[in-house]
Amino acid sequence: MSKPMLPTSSLSRLLGLCLSGLALPLHAQLPQATDAALLAAAPMAPSTAAPAAPAASADSAGVRTLSLNELIATVLAHNADLQSAQQSRVTAAAGIQSASAYANPRLEWQSGRNQARLPGAVPGSVQGWGVSQLIENPSAREARRTAAEASARGTEQAIALTRNALVSETRLRASEYLLRRAEANVTAEDLALLEQVRERVRLRVASGEAPRYEVIKADAEIVHARERQQTAALQADQTLLTLNRLAAGRLPARWSLAGSLQDDSPLPTLAELLQQADAENPELRALQAELERAQAQLQGARASRWPGVELRVGQTRDPEVRQSTVGVSVQVPLLDRRDGAIGEAGSEYTRLQGRLDGRRAELRQQVQHAWQALAIARLRVQALSEGVVQDAEAALKVAQAAYRFGERGILDVLDAQRVLRSARLNLLEARFQVQAARIDLETLAGRFAALPSTPQ
Repeated sequence: MSKPMLPTSSLSRLLGLCLSGLALPLHAQLPQATDAALLAAAPMAPSTAAPAAPAASADSAGVRTLSLNELIATVLAHNADLQSAQQSRVTAAAGIQSASAYANPRLEWQSGRNQARLPGAVPGSVQGWGVSQLIENPSAREARRTAAEASARGTEQAIALTRNALVSETRLRASEYLLRRAEANVTAEDLALLEQVRERVRLRVASGEAPRYEVIKADAEIVHARERQQTAALQADQTLLTLNRLAAGRLPARWSLAGSLQDDSPLPTLAELLQQADAENPELRALQAELERAQAQLQGARASRWPGVELRVGQTRDPEVRQSTVGVSVQVPLLDRRDGAIGEAGSEYTRLQGRLDGRRAELRQQVQHAWQALAIARLRVQALSEGVVQDAEAALKVAQAAYRFGERGILDVLDAQRVLRSARLNLLEARFQVQAARIDLETLAGRFAALPSTPQ
């Protein structure tokens, strides 16, 4: 059967509708149809604005809405790994106390009997006592105390490193939740639009204007759209569970997160970030503390050749004589000059120095790589938001108008809608990549290592 040609008036209406659709905002357009039922079932094109956080609906449903600062504060207060790292601070303080302690004095006491074996000797009891005190080499003691203090500084930097990684992980998971929630909103809008399209198709099939396979195709698209929407919602809930695990299960039973992926506060320049990373990165500072500890251990190994002087005072008493003695004991490094200990400490110091230099150079490369990743993600966001999404919206409006006037089939409408959905999801993914790159930069710069009064 040959397809009837549209009259000139219909073509004029189609052209005018397409031009008006390109000029008006997407949400302000309504399908133009003469039939009242078709007008009631006409789909509204989805808005490209980022979905807002459902704060009002969450409150009405008993869901508590948390800000990012509140979430980070809860995680820092209850995370088990951070609490375990903080407990090592007590161990380090005890180590300093042990390294600063002086050697205890040593007391000796002895008793016996004196038996006379020669004529004129007086038998009786014999008693003696002695006190000895080690006066340690001041250089060795100072080196031991310096090593303990450097170890304590390394412990503080290990705590800062744990906190920096924990805040980074929390912010990244929070951004992932915002992404999944936005994807769920986009797929929900797409599902609602497909259901409206299916109602229109059913009306056209019932009136004999379209073949039945168009209904089958629309039903199949709805099944896939519903699966995408449910998957995105489940992924959002799964991210909430991950955040609750970081907080040791202390988050509310029903909660949501305020914010959106469009938050893009200004960052310092690349030169400033490189300077901050070199000065504030907790991993570099921990390695520096280890290097200082190794240097102190090397000094202690050299000073251990002369460990100290031991003073002794004693007295022995028998029935005839009372004998008092004062002595000094010194260990002379003749057989063991501590060359092995000195070589071991020197090798460890050299190893840590090379490790610190290599990590500093690697850190600079990581900061530059993250900066470029941020620039790429921002360019992608700009291209998608200012070009691809708008073009996809215009193509969908043209396909809808052409379908209403019989110039296109349902497959063209579904393809145009699929392209728009893909563009919107790609835009959300690009905005998430912007947030991920920002978090990576701030983590490398050590901006989460400190414990502020208000979480960052």
